[in-house]
Amino acid sequence: MPVRADGLPGTAAHPDSGDAGGPAPPPGLVVLGHFDQSPGYGVERPHGSVSWLFTWTIAGRGRLWQGGARTTAGAGDLVVLAPGVPHRYAVEPGARHWQFWWVHCQARPSWSTWLRPYLTGDGMYAVTSAPAGVRGRVGTAFRRMQADARWTGTEAPPAVSPPNPQVAVAHGSAARELALCALEEVVLLTTAGARPTAPRPGLDARIRRAQELIDADPGAPHTVRSLAEGVALSPSRFAHLFSRQLGRSPMRALREARLRHAARLLESTDLPVERVAAASGFVSPFHFNRAFRERYGEPPGAYRTTHGDPSG
Repeated sequence: MPVRADGLPGTAAHPDSGDAGGPAPPPGLVVLGHFDQSPGYGVERPHGSVSWLFTWTIAGRGRLWQGGARTTAGAGDLVVLAPGVPHRYAVEPGARHWQFWWVHCQARPSWSTWLRPYLTGDGMYAVTSAPAGVRGRVGTAFRRMQADARWTGTEAPPAVSPPNPQVAVAHGSAARELALCALEEVVLLTTAGARPTAPRPGLDARIRRAQELIDADPGAPHTVRSLAEGVALSPSRFAHLFSRQLGRSPMRALREARLRHAARLLESTDLPVERVAAASGFVSPFHFNRAFRERYGEPPGAYRTTHGDPSG
């Protein structure tokens, strides 16, 4: 397997897992698995995923990147990656293995409130050091999720069993809802007792809040003035502080967030390109097409053909 200079292996594929280096499963499905990987394992998605990815580390260590954010995951750590942002993950260099659960799904809106304090940037949420007292119950929830994902709804629900390497796909509506309920329990248990990841050293809380405002609704008519008002700063002071701390202007950050949002819509919906542009905050379809081509290397229509959900 090829390894880059930073130690991360090249794209890896698990043929039947839905956890390969290409696009993850469509957001309407719940797909999960239990892996125990050796050094050299790694997955890379240059365009991100159309679904949310949840990882819960049982033993060993893994390393995850999402956009410009990164974290290392050890036992008792839940790391969540939002859709539409380039990401990769691998066994931590020097670790003997990485044993973890993973789930691809569409996150329930209510989870955003629980996860928000753990945002580390670019759609990565790192819920580290979950209390030892809840880890057993979290493990049980994942095992139940794996069993429930296979339930057809016409017979007795399957019994919870030890984790196995078989990947589970919740096709039926009942199975999907049961699996999501188990995952909701995991999110609530871990976020209720863990401490949020420490903020980036030196990052002003007002700048972090402004970035959250952009990420929460990139299609909104944000301006430097409106964002500054949202964090109680003057426009000039806000623009200077934002650029100094994040290395890009507020409007550049907003443009990038809008393009990521547009890419997610193209991947997961059949909205016309003009509506995608409008929903992502671009007033001019011509400007949207030009900006999108510059960012992703192809126009929106071609991007949808390449990366869109064929079932949608």
